[in-house]
Amino acid sequence: MYCSSKTALVILHFGDICHSDELLKILNRFYKRKEMQKLAADQGLDARLFHQAFISFRKHVLEMPSLSADLHIILSDICFGAGHIDDIYPYFMRHAKQIFPMLDCMDDLRKISDLRVPANWYPEARAIQRKVIFHAGPTNSGKTYHAIQRYLAAKSGVYCGPLKLLAHEIFEKSNKAGVPCDLVTGEERTFMDVDGRAAGHVACTIEMCSVTTPYEVAVIDEIQMIRDPSRGWAWTRALLGLCADEIHVCGEPAAVDFIRELMYTTGEEVEVHTYQRLTPFSILNHAVESLDNLRPGDCIVCFSKNDIYSISRQIEAKGLECAVIYGSLPPGTKLSQAKKFNDPDDPCNILVATDAIGMGLNLSIKRIIFNSLVKPNVNEKGEKQMETISTSQALQIAGRAGRFSSKFKEGEVTTMHRDDLPVLKEILSHAVDPIETAGLHPTAEQIEMFAYHLPDATLSNLIDIFVSLSQVDGLYFVCNIDDFKFLADMIQHIPLNLRSRYVFCTAPINKKQSFVCTSFLKFARQFSRDEPLTFSWVCRHISWPLAAPKNIKDLVHLEAVHDVLDLYLWLSYRFMDMFPDTASIREIQQELDDIIQQGVRNITRLIRATDPNLTDPLQTEIMHGQTGSEATSGAFWTRGRVQRGSGGTSESSLASRLVRDGLLTPDLLKQLQREWSKEHRRGKKD
Repeated sequence: MYCSSKTALVILHFGDICHSDELLKILNRFYKRKEMQKLAADQGLDARLFHQAFISFRKHVLEMPSLSADLHIILSDICFGAGHIDDIYPYFMRHAKQIFPMLDCMDDLRKISDLRVPANWYPEARAIQRKVIFHAGPTNSGKTYHAIQRYLAAKSGVYCGPLKLLAHEIFEKSNKAGVPCDLVTGEERTFMDVDGRAAGHVACTIEMCSVTTPYEVAVIDEIQMIRDPSRGWAWTRALLGLCADEIHVCGEPAAVDFIRELMYTTGEEVEVHTYQRLTPFSILNHAVESLDNLRPGDCIVCFSKNDIYSISRQIEAKGLECAVIYGSLPPGTKLSQAKKFNDPDDPCNILVATDAIGMGLNLSIKRIIFNSLVKPNVNEKGEKQMETISTSQALQIAGRAGRFSSKFKEGEVTTMHRDDLPVLKEILSHAVDPIETAGLHPTAEQIEMFAYHLPDATLSNLIDIFVSLSQVDGLYFVCNIDDFKFLADMIQHIPLNLRSRYVFCTAPINKKQSFVCTSFLKFARQFSRDEPLTFSWVCRHISWPLAAPKNIKDLVHLEAVHDVLDLYLWLSYRFMDMFPDTASIREIQQELDDIIQQGVRNITRLIRATDPNLTDPLQTEIMHGQTGSEATSGAFWTRGRVQRGSGGTSESSLASRLVRDGLLTPDLLKQLQREWSKEHRRGKKD
């Protein structure tokens, strides 16, 4: 017997017939039974997996042309009232194990993914009694200075910092003080000994620290980053795993109680040294409101590169010079721009920067000006969202004003827009939220053990299963692994062994840059063919030599090429035979850094050449509500558009055309701005 409509009848063999709607109701009743959910959970099916397994099982029952004899008899009995709905469970679990093979080895997988006692992962550190000293204080309080003094006085030591720039700074400071020190970052190894023997001291980025090498003193900088959704695991690993007699931890006072609690699990006490800010900074009672009110020593902080381009263009239009610093610039370019801004003999005395200035650069800033208080953020689930900056972030940035070592002995903080100033004062009046959890990340060894039990699973699936089964106690969380999975999915079709695949997926790349992602894919493909990535191969890929940028698009591409060369160097220290030409790559990367520096020095010319709409002086003034002395609400003038009601119509290009065509004078435009602003404020009150 045959029925062409799935919604009409489902044929159960041996002539038994059950209406599909009735069968669907039975399956859904089974799904909703708490007893079944609990039984499945005991077998390793959490709520998410139970739902996925049920959807697959229901499709199997309703759409398969034939079912196994035992299952169709059970379903037939239930349809005709001769069986119990719970009788479906064994068949549901049989199907679930087919689509989730890890259910057959759940006990082993649970043991592997048990992250509840990470202190036990570091037996060498647990074998010694370490002394933990917490240097707690705000920005510019001298906390890191005191930790470094102890580091320099020790027979051996390791400095662990969040940035390459900070590692470089300690590397140079140590060697200048006559203490031989090596440098280890993801992309660079510099040994002071000509024969390549390790020095007693090493400065490194925190991900690169060794947890097996014994030291007298270890310094862990910016410990509050232990709660970072993406990188927090590196601070947890360093804190729990470093084999040093003394661990000097530097960071915000908000981390003290948590670090004490964490060290209680290792049986180690924490000695706290508290520091006060060395120079005061004050929050001004007025906003800047107009770029006409800028002064030497000002730093305008933006949270997007587009804002940096726009504001630097406006500053240049007023006949002033400014330095520019943002996160994707190479370290050499950042240092060059910082030097230009700090030089009292250089006419450039205004800085436009992102929050990249929050750490790693010594800058002579008198006044910090927040252009905005909202920045894009990634939460622990990997979701991107626009958020008002936290008290911790605001203090980190504001603290750059009036540094102890700069010519300005007192700092000032304010906003560009009037309506933002009370918000900033409110943010800075709050105490920093206490740190409550530390990040963890699955290791290559743990993933390899998973793969042994699940040989057919992809790396991305292995990570998903690991995270879903992982158990952490209240002190920890599993760091966001979306970037890892993104790279794993990108190279899944390329034949690599698991360890190599894992290493490739931990590469620190900017997935927003399509050229970087394309290069990553080509590197992996060439690697999989067992063909070394030579200097000439890389030069062909990046079209070297490269010309100076003619516009912003060119500059962005050069920054991406610099990142690609960083990726090559990063991989070269993990696969030396396959990435053999590090010296040549480093040479052209330095040349590229110089080209990018040249481009950034001429950034306003590049902006003018990029997009007339972006760089029209009138439009950019309207964009920020800064024409004349009138500054309007950040809620009214938003991201380059004058918003009218909820329609979000753009008036700026129309205004530009009206002025250009002589139909509207600049003075009349100012008057219209004032009226629009008043109407907006009146509307808010109503």
